[in-house]
Amino acid sequence: MLDNYPRGTIYLEDLEVGMRRHLKKQITDRDIQLFAEISTDHNPVHLDDDYAANTQFEGRIAHGMLTAGLISAVIGEQLPGHGTVYLGQTLKFMAPVRPGDIVHTEVAVETIDHAKRRVTLATRCLVGDRIVLKGEAVVLAPSRKFD
Repeated sequence: MLDNYPRGTIYLEDLEVGMRRHLKKQITDRDIQLFAEISTDHNPVHLDDDYAANTQFEGRIAHGMLTAGLISAVIGEQLPGHGTVYLGQTLKFMAPVRPGDIVHTEVAVETIDHAKRRVTLATRCLVGDRIVLKGEAVVLAPSRKFD
């Protein structure tokens, strides 16, 4: 399930501090299996119920980078959107995401450097009211000058 704002591009010239976008996605077993195949990360804490039951998590969890990928989706599709280039991302994993969890991903504009086309974005993912991932992204925003 995706609950997105419209996709496209918000150009550098139209960005404002405080703008935000989000999406909601339920993490499925299939998502975890596909991410394992794509990333080649087959850690059994993600894939094996019996193994994961005996870990500190007491059950399977999604790959942290699968959750972080939802941040990339918001940035690449919504804010700033198409044409955005990632320059950096910090991530702090706060809690596990489990199969079946609905992750609410939020991205908000913190600062804009018009001269360098750099935008700093606050990023976070929540399951319910619990923050499971937080960080900050720096991106090169698309500009009408280069369109």
